Amino acid sequence: MSNMKNPAYNRVAAIAEDIKAMRIRGAGEIARSAVEALLLTAQDSTAGNPRELVEEIEAAAKLMVRTRPTAVSLPNGIRYVVHRVREKEHSGADLQSLREVAIKASHEFIENSRTAIEKIGEIGAKRIRNGDILMTHCHSLAVLKVIETAWRQGKKIKVYATETRPRFQGRITAEKLAQIGIPVTLIADSAVRYFMNEVDRVIVGADAVSANGAVVNKIGTSLIALAARESRTLFFVAAESYKFSPETMFGELVKIEERDASELIPPSELKHKSISVSNPSFDVTPPEYIDLIITERGIIPPQGAIFLLQEIFGVTTPEELEEFQTYELREEDQPDA
Repeated sequence: MSNMKNPAYNRVAAIAEDIKAMRIRGAGEIARSAVEALLLTAQDSTAGNPRELVEEIEAAAKLMVRTRPTAVSLPNGIRYVVHRVREKEHSGADLQSLREVAIKASHEFIENSRTAIEKIGEIGAKRIRNGDILMTHCHSLAVLKVIETAWRQGKKIKVYATETRPRFQGRITAEKLAQIGIPVTLIADSAVRYFMNEVDRVIVGADAVSANGAVVNKIGTSLIALAARESRTLFFVAAESYKFSPETMFGELVKIEERDASELIPPSELKHKSISVSNPSFDVTPPEYIDLIITERGIIPPQGAIFLLQEIFGVTTPEELEEFQTYELREEDQPDA
């Protein structure tokens, strides 16, 4: 943060260090903390004119983005605030009005992100029927909330949860569902097609959603979507709006992390050293395999993703994305890893 005159500088720098050192983790917490830094900057600013205030906010924003350049949620939180501040500046707003916009936008994003999961649960539960058999993959807080809300409403449902190799996050999902009292069966990832004809709805989370409605999620998701399509089983995605990726509006691809091969097989068990091992964290499910996406703003078809992106972030040119660029999707930056 270039302007050290701002009284909030030390607190903003401390937030940046906590994010960088991964003392703050999870997509939602990372995004909220970064936006809190912009809020502090606007509240404590001693800027003498609108341009100085914008420069202070932009400097804090760039500091936040540099802490975790691979995160998806963080730059989206930053864009949400900075877009509204710049629009207000371009309209000729005075210093106080600009400060108020920055504070209001920051509070909006923080509050909306905190309540997103609850809203997704309420909205998504409406698409679950009494007696439904569901299937899910990996561990998603949004998915859990949809299923839990439907159960609390008195809908008698059953769930198949995949183990989700190689890190077995699906076992966490099974445990959480069982604690609530929901009948759940844990299955191997490779057994998905075997059980699919029994399933009424598949519901998975998302680590990122592209502008064309394609969904990046835990490895194996696209195969489950393919099996669901072949079986004519509905395939739902539950995702907070801050997981939608503005970069993809202009053809940028979400890069996928390749994780350590030892997660699949210990090196000592590879008898032939010439064998290579590939361990991608995520895969991409095409929009044509997805029936709907459940967000805290409502249910949209995959084709509606670009309109949601424009509404939230107001991005209209590739140049506007460069300073808050997301480079790679990594498992450690996601909330449910």
